[in-house]
This record gives sequence, structure tokens and C-alpha cells, in this order.
Amino acid sequence: MKNTSTIQGLYPYQENAVNTILGELAKPEQSRVTMVYQLPTGGGKTVIFSRIAKDYIAKHKRKVLVLTHRIELSVQTAQVLREMGISTKVINNKVRDLEDQDDYDCFVAMVETLNNRLSEESFRPEKIGLLIIDEAHYNYFRKIFKYFQDSSFIGFTATPISSSIQYPLYKDYQKILVGESIPSLVKQSYLSKATTFSFDVDLKSLKVGINGDYTVSSSERLYSSEFMLNKLLSAYEQQCVGRKTLIFNSGIITSQNVYQMFIERGYTNVKHLDSTFSDKERKKILTWFKETPDAILTSVGILTTGFDEPSVEVILLNRATRSIALYFQMIGRGSRKTETKSLFTIIDLGNNAKRFGLWDEEIDWKKIFYNPTLFLEDKIYGDKEGAHAYQRPTEIQERFPNKPEGKDFNISEFYKDCAYRGDKTIQAIDKSIENHLEWIRLNAEDFWVAMELKDLLRDEIRYRVHVYAQLINASENYSKWLLESYQQKLLTLLRQHLDQ
Repeated sequence: MKNTSTIQGLYPYQENAVNTILGELAKPEQSRVTMVYQLPTGGGKTVIFSRIAKDYIAKHKRKVLVLTHRIELSVQTAQVLREMGISTKVINNKVRDLEDQDDYDCFVAMVETLNNRLSEESFRPEKIGLLIIDEAHYNYFRKIFKYFQDSSFIGFTATPISSSIQYPLYKDYQKILVGESIPSLVKQSYLSKATTFSFDVDLKSLKVGINGDYTVSSSERLYSSEFMLNKLLSAYEQQCVGRKTLIFNSGIITSQNVYQMFIERGYTNVKHLDSTFSDKERKKILTWFKETPDAILTSVGILTTGFDEPSVEVILLNRATRSIALYFQMIGRGSRKTETKSLFTIIDLGNNAKRFGLWDEEIDWKKIFYNPTLFLEDKIYGDKEGAHAYQRPTEIQERFPNKPEGKDFNISEFYKDCAYRGDKTIQAIDKSIENHLEWIRLNAEDFWVAMELKDLLRDEIRYRVHVYAQLINASENYSKWLLESYQQKLLTLLRQHLDQ
């Protein structure tokens, strides 16, 4: 049974979050606090941090700055803050003169706009005692932090794993506080219960881009194919007919093809929406979606955050992703509970549940916060080495009777050690080269024998590079470069050590 709300609309778990965070900010031994607070999508992060802002301003007599990454979120957040009775100013691209900064207790700004005002020195950062960062997993907030060395930071997110693997959250935030879990919120009837239907899809044709996720171009080719369009239609007609359905695609072409397919099959209750639409067009479509009980909205990207339509009954993932943040953001659009809706359906056409687990499974977010690289490896890359590790054939082993001291080198284990220490994982490749150098030096009488032994290790070198490339999610071109670089470095070292 759902608990009754407490003062100013906060539920008991939300009030507990407010009190816990304010307690951290009030600890006398800490002049400055930087922390992340994790709470699932639909848990009410905005109302929680708005209440924190109100109490912080009253107690500490210092101003609060809320950072968002989208204009819609800035407007929504400012509205909640004002409803809390906080004098709030939105700093958007139309606001250049900030001489009235002393007249407000709280400011809401998009990161790019604020960065410009700080560079122009029109905004005084020394006035701010607390920064609240919404959707803190986005890496581009970091550019602002240098201006607020004396301020406390609280980053709010449903998924405390940075959008950039090079800049994990623990480097900017000292600690993490974990709120109520999805299973707990579902059990207490704060979120809707989900039923997931997974349709196995062959993803071998997908390519991985420099951002670590599948490229739009390779996804478009797969999901715009007649086979996948028919698979989507079949899944929809099995589970979704008559229910309000939100479809997520990775590219505009795919979404347009999905829209066209539904139209050709006689469905009139369908529309397409992407980032190229004007604000007026977008508002019109979202109003239609809200008011149409059996609406089908096929979209790209823009509805993953800052969009709240509780009446959504089906989330259809017509894409694969390697981003756990995106996975939870998409599904979270259907998790809101209403008086007439306590259940929703997830249709997975990208093997996403297999990759990350079901949406309502327990997750150790604290472990992920401190060890994001290992989490990604375990969840995404763990099956990439193949069923059998490389074994040096007997005839080749006989050419290497002398063995380096210590245990046998395992590039996957060394990679994990680097990740645990926070070191650059490319050290695993360097260590592997050193290991092969030592094997050859111990068993070669001269340079020419060394070259022969190096050739015998060709498959083993390829295997090690392949394992590392899969662990870091390397592109095909980068993998080729790694192999070439590995062989060249080994050759150079052999020449140096064997006087050639």
C-alpha cells in the first residue's frame, strides 16, 4: 500500500533522503562536501533537491545553484523551486545582465550558458554555497566545477556511472549515498511493476563507436531492415495493441521507417518525433500523445530525459545500447504510477536485458560508483574472450624451455588490476609486451633466433591484443593499430636488448 506523503508533498523515503543529505552538509568536520545521491527515475529527485535547497538556504544563509543539461529541465526545476517558496532565477541564453544576482536565493542554469557567464565574469561564483547537479552522470558538468572550489556539490542521478569512462564520478565526488532501490519502490507502490518481453536479436553486424556505444549508422542498417521491422510489428501486435506505446530508436531513419511501416499496415494512431522538430511541433505531438489512449510514438533520443508522461503503458526498445544510463532512462519513462496504472510492459529488441539485467533487479550502485570499469567489463565485455583461452601449442612450448619468474601473465587479470588502481589500462598492453620480450630473451641465443621465436608467438600476440581490445570496447581500426603497434614495439625492444 502506498504511504501517505509528508510535509510539502514528500513521501517518507524522500523526506529521509532530505534529512540524510542535510545531515552530511551539516557535519562540523566537513567544510566542503562533494557527493552523489542515487535514486531511480520516477523517485522524485527534483522535489528532493528542491527541499534540500530550501532548508540549506534557511540554515546556512548562502545561495544555491542548480545545474541541468536541457532547457526543459531548467524550466521544470525552476517551477518546483518557486512552488517551494524559493526566490529563483533561470539563467538562459537571453539573460546576460546578472546585476540582480543578490536579489535571488537560487539559480537554475544549463551548463553551457553558465559556463559562458562565468567566462564573462557576469556571474559571481563566490556567492554560491551549494551546487546541485541534475543528471550528474553527464560528464560535461565538469567544466563548471573549477569555478566553485569553496562550494559543496551534490550530484543527483539514477545511474551513477559517468558518461565518459576517462572521468569516473569518484574523481569529482568524494562519496555516494544510495536511495531507495527500484524493487523497493515497486514493492511500496511508488513505481509501476514491469513485465519484460525479450526478443533475441543477432547484433553481430553492429559496430562500436568512439563513445563506447553502438554506432547510429550500423544500428540504422540493422533496425531499418525488413526483417527487424517485421519483428517489431510482430512484437507490438503480440503485446501492445490498444496500449499507449513509446518506441525508442537509435536513428532518425529507423524511426521514420517504423512510422511508415505502421501507416502502411493500417495504423492511424502513430506519429514520429525527433530532434529536428520545432518546439511548436514537438508540443503538439506530445499533447496528442498524452490525449490519445492507444497512441504509438516512435522517437529518437529527445524523450530519454526531461519527459514525463505517466500514462505510458509500453516501452519498446527498438535498439541496442551499451549505456546502462540510457537503458534505465528509456525504461523509466514508463515506470510512473497513476491511479489507473500500476503495471507497464517492456519490449526489448536489443538484448538489453541480457546485457544489463532486468530493470527491477537489485543493483549495487555503490560498487559501480567506485569500480565503473570493472562493472562495464563484467556486464558488457565479460563474454568476449570466448569459451577457451589461448593455449601455446606443445611444439611451440618446446621452443621456450626457459620461463620468466613469477606466475604466467594474464592480460585480462592485469587489466582488472589497472582498473582497480585507477591506472591507465593501456599498461596491460605494455606489460604484455615486456612479458613476451622476456620469454624471447630467455630462449634466444641471438637476434635471428629471437625473430623466429617472435614469429612463433604470432597467434598468442593476436589473442592478447584481441582480449584487450574487447575489454576496452575498441573499434576495428583501433584494434588493428594496437596489433601493429604491439609488434613494432616488441621488435624495437628486441633490437635494443640484442644489440641489433
